[in-house]
Amino acid sequence: MGKGVNSATMQAEQLKQDGNLYFKKNKLGAAIDAYTEAIALCPKIAIYWTNRAVCYRKRNDWRRVEEDCRKAIQLDHHSVKGHFMLGLALLQREKYAEGIKDLERSLDLARGENPYSYMVEEIWQELSKAKYQEWERDSTKRSWELQNLKECCEIALKEKHLCAITQYEGFTDEVTGSTSEQLKALNSVFSKAAEYDTPTEVPDYLCCKITLDIFRDPVIAPSGLTYERATILEHLNKVGNFDPVTRQTLYPCQLVQNLAIKEAVQAFLEKHGWAYKMD
Repeated sequence: MGKGVNSATMQAEQLKQDGNLYFKKNKLGAAIDAYTEAIALCPKIAIYWTNRAVCYRKRNDWRRVEEDCRKAIQLDHHSVKGHFMLGLALLQREKYAEGIKDLERSLDLARGENPYSYMVEEIWQELSKAKYQEWERDSTKRSWELQNLKECCEIALKEKHLCAITQYEGFTDEVTGSTSEQLKALNSVFSKAAEYDTPTEVPDYLCCKITLDIFRDPVIAPSGLTYERATILEHLNKVGNFDPVTRQTLYPCQLVQNLAIKEAVQAFLEKHGWAYKMD
């Protein structure tokens, strides 16, 4: 029995390798078949399901992506690719809250495994795009509702104005002046309310001095300057062990996560509904 199990495991692993090779050659059908056979032999291996989901993702077959990723997550709750692609599949169905939740989960898992991996960057980009799309959708709805409400208020004021003129015939100028002031106040109130849905620039202190992009994983150096972790580590590795701004000696072990800036970035993004669109 043990030999049979080992044989099936070895065969499934070989099928996975075959599937990987087919995928690299863009033979998606053959890759899907190989992963499907591997799943039939060893259905409890999460990576076989996520590998097949990758193929379906490339075909834009999001229903199957969702199915395979849900199965992978059942088998391995810590599957980075499972949560990532499930999030993407849910976004395709405009289930933003659920999709964003899975993307955030995959980002946390990816950072825990390797904070400098390509997956962290890819997930971050997709997450920022998803949050912007969610904000844009909600913003459009709010703007439409706000405009309708403003028009109703303006109509009510004008009707009130006409009634007042009829009632107080000798005070036309006073009534008109009062209505004019009320309309100005109304426009001011609604303009202020609309500011929430207006894209805004990110303050300089929330941006890395090297990339000039908003911080994602900020770390502070002994000089007091804050950098994006992946960027400063790349500088130290390729250029030399010194602070790129102050030129002071700097080693990776001296970098400390800047929690204050990280929280400030999160607060900014939440306040502005991710209205700052990341490229």
